[in-house]
Amino acid sequence: MPFSRRPDDTPVVQFDPRLEVSPFALFRRLKQQVPPLLVDVREGRGRLTLEGAEPLPAGDWQPPADRDVVLFDDDGASAVELAARLQGAGHGRVRALFGGLALYEFALDPQVVGEATFLVRRPAQRSD
Repeated sequence: MPFSRRPDDTPVVQFDPRLEVSPFALFRRLKQQVPPLLVDVREGRGRLTLEGAEPLPAGDWQPPADRDVVLFDDDGASAVELAARLQGAGHGRVRALFGGLALYEFALDPQVVGEATFLVRRPAQRSD
């Protein structure tokens, strides 16, 4: 999630619609059953994911040319970086989820949008 700083050093979050998709825009697409390919770019399993998401394939992955793709992680940072690289390589249908799963979960209150938020909660992993 790109940001800049004000003269008093306050961070200001910047949304780039060419590079990112808002949580509400993604939610609308999922509700309308027009889902993009959802790709989880995190290296490990998180406590949350999006319904139907796939892990980022290993190696030199190329997104499909005929489908919109939304990359996501916990806070949006890695997803934005990868989306920018892929767009720079000519993959214009790739976007990152603005704010990652943290903002998606916060923004989509089930009391407002209903129970179907498309978030999947995973059980905590045990460390033996």
